[in-house]
Amino acid sequence: MRDLLAIALFVAVVAALLATAGSGVMLNFVTMALYATLLAQAWNLLGGYGGQFSFGHALFFGTGAYAQAVLQLQGGVPAWVALPLAVAAAALVAVFVGALAFRYGLKGSYFALVTLAFAEVFRIVALQLPFTGAGVGLMLPLSESLAALQFATPRGYGFLVLALVALALLATAWLRHSRFGARLQAVRDNEDAARALGIDPFATKLAACVLSGAFMGAAGAFYLQMFHYIDPGIAYGPTTSVEALLGAIVGGMGTLWGPVLGALALHGLSDATRNLFGDLPGLNMVIYGVVLVLIVTFVPRGIAGIGLSVRRLWRGRDD
Repeated sequence: MRDLLAIALFVAVVAALLATAGSGVMLNFVTMALYATLLAQAWNLLGGYGGQFSFGHALFFGTGAYAQAVLQLQGGVPAWVALPLAVAAAALVAVFVGALAFRYGLKGSYFALVTLAFAEVFRIVALQLPFTGAGVGLMLPLSESLAALQFATPRGYGFLVLALVALALLATAWLRHSRFGARLQAVRDNEDAARALGIDPFATKLAACVLSGAFMGAAGAFYLQMFHYIDPGIAYGPTTSVEALLGAIVGGMGTLWGPVLGALALHGLSDATRNLFGDLPGLNMVIYGVVLVLIVTFVPRGIAGIGLSVRRLWRGRDD
């Protein structure tokens, strides 16, 4: 109940901010911060709670984006109908990749490399296929109509991604308190012990992979709707995977609010450096790397773990 109240308060505050923000700069910042939060929260479902690190989560992002584009442009499917279908397409890819990896016991760095390899394979395939636009990519026609899931200002996109973030937070809250979540964390902590207790590690990890992939696909579909364009480099490139992974790690893996804090911190840092130094190629990746090293070195539990560390230090001081 406490998590639900916190999520409701978060949604209400952000919705009020979106509704009252007058400048385009603020609207853009909040919208893109929410988008970064969705990426981090999607990765956190598998990497944080499931302990399965993925270096290629763009695989699911790109699938959702391309499915959204192809369904609209070549299938004539309305955007509102295409969105859940795009999420389903990303979930199906997660079923395939997860089943293949977990059936053969791949985990840790091996699973991370498998997801990275699949993302690269999908990128190369998308470069060759005519219905994906090959190297040119696909562009949605501009209509700025609600029926086409397009809006004249970032405000509408802000409310759309806020709804997706709220669903991701609810899924995470459910994971924290459900029997499935307990089984998933047991598998993460000790797979052999979990198997001895009657838990099926394969089915548990696969379900988490599908849930994570579905939200990553939703992020891809949202990206397409907001920017009206997707190409193989954007869809399956490493930038999206890195952003999702770092948002969760910097904020605090395996927590409800860690990805929110991490995404906000990284997006704010990236925005600030862009204003200070301009769009220097690769600068954001350098900054992300420095921040990651500092976080792992000094705050291994992430930003969300700072409060816990402070409380422990204070208790130790009292003792």
